[in-house]
Amino acid sequence: MMEEASSPRVTLYRFFHAIWSTTGARLETVGKAGGSTPEARLRKLAPIQRQAFLLTTLEGFSRPEACEILNKSSDELDQLIDAAHQEIEQQLSTSVLIIEDEPIIAADLANLVEDLGHTFAGNAATRKQAVDLARRAKPGLILCDVQLADNSSGIDAVQDILTDFDLPVIFITAFPERLLTGERPEPTYLITKPFQDDTVKAAISQALFFHAQPEPQN
Repeated sequence: MMEEASSPRVTLYRFFHAIWSTTGARLETVGKAGGSTPEARLRKLAPIQRQAFLLTTLEGFSRPEACEILNKSSDELDQLIDAAHQEIEQQLSTSVLIIEDEPIIAADLANLVEDLGHTFAGNAATRKQAVDLARRAKPGLILCDVQLADNSSGIDAVQDILTDFDLPVIFITAFPERLLTGERPEPTYLITKPFQDDTVKAAISQALFFHAQPEPQN
């Protein structure tokens, strides 16, 4: 019999994990090796890495709760999540455009992006610079501030860019209230300044992983 968990939801997921580990894991097949959908990417992760990744990103469990569900120590869980992120970055290495008018923050984000194995496509400090650079660089991801150098808006810059490109955007701002107004579709990824590097890294992995890319035409 299982030990009592910290919440009914954790208990439910622990029970499901125990059943899946003895049945579903053995029946699981790789399926199609190719594909660029989130489902295809998930199949490329080892099952236990996939569970650790999904529990702490998609399902919203804290790390201590994920440890309970998977019956892993904190160090073991960290290793699983790190391995999942490394696999994801290898699958989805891309170029990243940064829209940020503070040079120190822009440099910090550029270093973080390159540490993850991505290419730094450049930094723009104004709406016009951002649109022009995006059209030249054709990035696969944008990290964007809201208030830009000439009092232009990062929100407007992103809207302009998304008319030409389909790519994920992560807003990193000290003014989250300008995005959470209910007047327009709210961003999927929003990080408040001052930010933690690990928070940005996790958001980049999630944004790239769950953004479906069009399948190549034969």
